[in-house]
Amino acid sequence: MFTKEQIEKAVKKLGYKYFENGDYNVNIIGVRNSEPSKKVTNLFDDWLTISFKINGVWQFYIWGATTDPGKAPMLKGNNGTGTARVVPGQYPGSHMVRLHQGKYEALGQKGNISVYRDADKDLEYDTDKITTGVYGINIHKAGQDSTWIDGWSEGCQVFKRVKDFDVFMKICKKAAALGGNSFTYTLIESKDIA
Repeated sequence: MFTKEQIEKAVKKLGYKYFENGDYNVNIIGVRNSEPSKKVTNLFDDWLTISFKINGVWQFYIWGATTDPGKAPMLKGNNGTGTARVVPGQYPGSHMVRLHQGKYEALGQKGNISVYRDADKDLEYDTDKITTGVYGINIHKAGQDSTWIDGWSEGCQVFKRVKDFDVFMKICKKAAALGGNSFTYTLIESKDIA
């Protein structure tokens, strides 16, 4: 697990913004596990974090998640263009609170995100083809406490546990009410953290 200070330091070192002013000015930061490299693990072996202030006091949460697509969509190849996998970076104003697949509130993509496209179905993530656009790269939940990614992610950033996602969404809805329904998503890799 990582600390707020480690995440903040890594984000700033990469030249990205880290929001420090005001209450509920949230930093939503995904951390991709650099260890498995290119191989599809189909495990929730990444993290989603959120940090923000309340009355000048920092709050920090870190939860199990995936920032990678699961085995099922990687074998499917996703509509000929290739399965999406978010390219590490910072995406200003990329998300907003809205319904995920018309079912429940989540953070839905509203601004451009760059993704790797992988269509060869070899269960290794490729990084040679990048596209940028709005693809429905949402931040949502899997099952109560999921073990395997499988179809839970075709490129989305997905919480392993429902109860963690519920805490995250409560924070995001409060932030939207106070500062507007627009969120920046930042994805870094664990190797970026000292």
